[in-house]
Amino acid sequence: MQKPSVAELRPVVHPPGVKDRRSGEHWGGRLYMREISLRIDRHLVNTKVTPNQLTYVMTVFGVLAAPALLVPGIPGALLGVLMVQLYLLFDCVDGEIARWRKQYSMTGVYVDRVAAYLCDAAVLVGFGLRAADLWGTGRIDWLWAFLGTLAALGAVLIKSETDLVGVARHQTGKEPVKESASEPRSSGMALARRAAGALKFHRLVLGIEASLLILVLAVLDTVRDDLFFSRLGVAVLAGIAMLQTVLHLVSILASSRLK
Repeated sequence: MQKPSVAELRPVVHPPGVKDRRSGEHWGGRLYMREISLRIDRHLVNTKVTPNQLTYVMTVFGVLAAPALLVPGIPGALLGVLMVQLYLLFDCVDGEIARWRKQYSMTGVYVDRVAAYLCDAAVLVGFGLRAADLWGTGRIDWLWAFLGTLAALGAVLIKSETDLVGVARHQTGKEPVKESASEPRSSGMALARRAAGALKFHRLVLGIEASLLILVLAVLDTVRDDLFFSRLGVAVLAGIAMLQTVLHLVSILASSRLK
């Protein structure tokens, strides 16, 4: 069977609204990965590979970010970025193949969400273990592993707080939340939310952004010949994760999402 062209694929797998989803589309997808995934799609749409199988592959790449980051120096940081980028690639491809074939699955949606949790957690736990200097000649400092795990816990809780809105609405018989409901009812809270959104510091605890930050810090560590910048980064991400966990919860309670 002839492979479809990118032009044939695009209107089907990228219908209006896919790239514009406020909370469902990563900037990396909009900026470059959706164009790369289209080139992969055309080689997969006529194969026996299912969207769910691609979702499992995506999950594996996300989890592999943790052991990749245990490789010392810049090579490990680059491997971490590669694993996360492959995660993002297959996160685009699985849904696009599903839309082309009209082959939708509740299992696929569920595993996709689990993979998002695992990827963020893997990057942050791996970062903490990296900062602990597992392969160094000195004493392993488990404080940094603890802080990395704390950051991972915060990242998972933030995602959980968002997803549990849907659970609460479903269990009370309400329709899915609309984007407009995320705006806080209080003008002061709305201003604070817009300010936080403009700074976007909270995005640093997401796997994709965190992996890129880790690479930058690895370069700085190499110049300095120690782990100062990585350890500073772990501490900062742990602080951001804990703060954002509380702020995100307050933001949800102050909005109309639970009304």
